[in-house]
Amino acid sequence: MAKKAFIFPGQASQYVGMGVDLIQRYERAHDIYQTADDILGFKLSKISFEGPEDELKQTRVTQPAIFVHSVIVNLLLAEKGFRPDMVAGHSLGEYSALVTAGALGFESALELVKLRAELMQQAGEHNPGSMAAVLGLNAEELKNICKEAEQAGIVQPANFNSSSQIVISGSVEGVQKAMELAKENGAKKVVQLVVSGAFHSPLMEFAQNGLKEKLEATSFVKAEIPVYNNVTAKPVTEPVEIRELLFKQLTFPVQWAESIRNMILDGAGMFYEVGPKNVLKGLMRSIDRSVRVATIGTPEEIEAIS
Repeated sequence: MAKKAFIFPGQASQYVGMGVDLIQRYERAHDIYQTADDILGFKLSKISFEGPEDELKQTRVTQPAIFVHSVIVNLLLAEKGFRPDMVAGHSLGEYSALVTAGALGFESALELVKLRAELMQQAGEHNPGSMAAVLGLNAEELKNICKEAEQAGIVQPANFNSSSQIVISGSVEGVQKAMELAKENGAKKVVQLVVSGAFHSPLMEFAQNGLKEKLEATSFVKAEIPVYNNVTAKPVTEPVEIRELLFKQLTFPVQWAESIRNMILDGAGMFYEVGPKNVLKGLMRSIDRSVRVATIGTPEEIEAIS
């Protein structure tokens, strides 16, 4: 029998109004947003529900907003007895995956996400960088392009999202040079991303170092189900390894496509994107069209599960 896999989105899945339908239908969702507001020290609920969009797009707000939404949806599914056999999350989404797998409690995870988001935003202010999505070149081609572009500045692959979409990250000069080289080498499309920093690159070392002490002080337990991590794309369950990989995650590329392929090899036959929007569902079409994937982020989608 095919296994169920839950996948959790990361930054760029936010939208103004996210979560309103959940609190209107479920008292539990209202309670969790109240707890989140208390932990964060600002009204995440108000910004998520009402905006403004410019504030929701700030990294320090975006990351907790997506995390809280995803965790609420998963909790509501768990109350219906609908649980995954394995999980993975894209960058920030890995924290949602760890909570779902029982390796980390909600409040501890939110405290980590809060600090991570603040540090990543600060890192972008201290060391301004850039990111760009490149379509139509394979991983090896883009790695070579980044190596050549390093003469202009720091740049490396940041997200291996699918066989045809890879995101690069680094200094403004390095990314600009790599974009030019990618176009010259036959990329179908090169799009500079609107981001607050060079995520998953060496320019995030400030954030990485700032998060280290908090990670070490946070209590992790053995995951109840495999968590396919971003750094190695392999399943992990042990607390020591989980903690180390979360530390590395900030400066290492996200091995998303390989994570999904490994989950399929390990028996995943049905994927559910749990949280706002359907960004990961779109990527799935480029990774393996034979696998079924559904999104669960609204009360209607939750209630449709039996």
